[in-house]
Amino acid sequence: MARKAFLLTAAAVGIGAILTGCTASVRADRAEAAFPPIGDFVEVAGGRVHYVQEGEGPDVILLHGAGGNVRDFTFSLMGQLADRYRVTAFDRPGQGYTDHVPGIATGAFATEGDSPMAQAEMLREAAATLNIENPIVVGHSFGGIVAMAWANGALDQTRGTDAAAVVSYAGVLMPWPGDLGAYYTINGSALGGAVVVPLISAFVPDSRVEEAIRNTFAPQEPVEGYVDYIGGALTLRPDAFRANARQVNTLRPHVVEMSARYPELTLPIEIIHGTADTTVPINVHPEELIKIVPSANLTPMEGIGHQPHQVDEAAAIAAIDRAAERAGLR
Repeated sequence: MARKAFLLTAAAVGIGAILTGCTASVRADRAEAAFPPIGDFVEVAGGRVHYVQEGEGPDVILLHGAGGNVRDFTFSLMGQLADRYRVTAFDRPGQGYTDHVPGIATGAFATEGDSPMAQAEMLREAAATLNIENPIVVGHSFGGIVAMAWANGALDQTRGTDAAAVVSYAGVLMPWPGDLGAYYTINGSALGGAVVVPLISAFVPDSRVEEAIRNTFAPQEPVEGYVDYIGGALTLRPDAFRANARQVNTLRPHVVEMSARYPELTLPIEIIHGTADTTVPINVHPEELIKIVPSANLTPMEGIGHQPHQVDEAAAIAAIDRAAERAGLR
């Protein structure tokens, strides 16, 4: 009887796993059909990078945040910059339609995340292939730490793709106290990646995804049309979901290592950051960075949450213009 019960339980679990996997796969296919690639692809070592490029002038690179994609910038901001810059928005490795960095384990039970330095190097290769030179590298949220990794990469060797300046929109910049909570700890673990992520991918309602996007704007409301345009469903694809959870869950040690070299940086750094940002608090990140990097300039945005570049496009554009002027590009 015990053996029979065990076999029945195992069969039920197996069937449940198959149904969950199929449901998640169907849902991922629907997301990609609804939100297909909107740019082009460039081949790099180990994979390909999805990008959108517009305009003429000094190069500006745009890097989206955790769980995002190029649509965060093509929604509006890119078009506002293309009259005087050549603007390139990349899907970061493991997100949107860009492959993981070469050699990283991507299986259901893996836990390694694409590090900021590895992401920056992969995107540098894409930038070089696209003949991008001395760009202003702009990052939102997680994209901010990849932008800083891009800057750090020039401390040991000089290349044509070195950043002329960095601009941070509510960017992750410095080590933070404590952990990130159960959400990332569980979903970034081996068990979470194999069991919890497929369940979330298969069964979390679209309304919950929309709520999560809205929360990033709080205390403001999302810009009209943004929630429908951004392609939040792409984040729920199992591979992208795992990649995002692992990148965030393994991030802090990389930030600790990177921040030790920040005092060596001399390039212009412009930061806009909301005082009401609870996702990446201003007192933990830019207010600490400017204490150790003399070339960093912080513009606090009173009462603004985690989407300053969407809520106040004029301030976001002005930060890039200031960086360009300080770098001698305008």
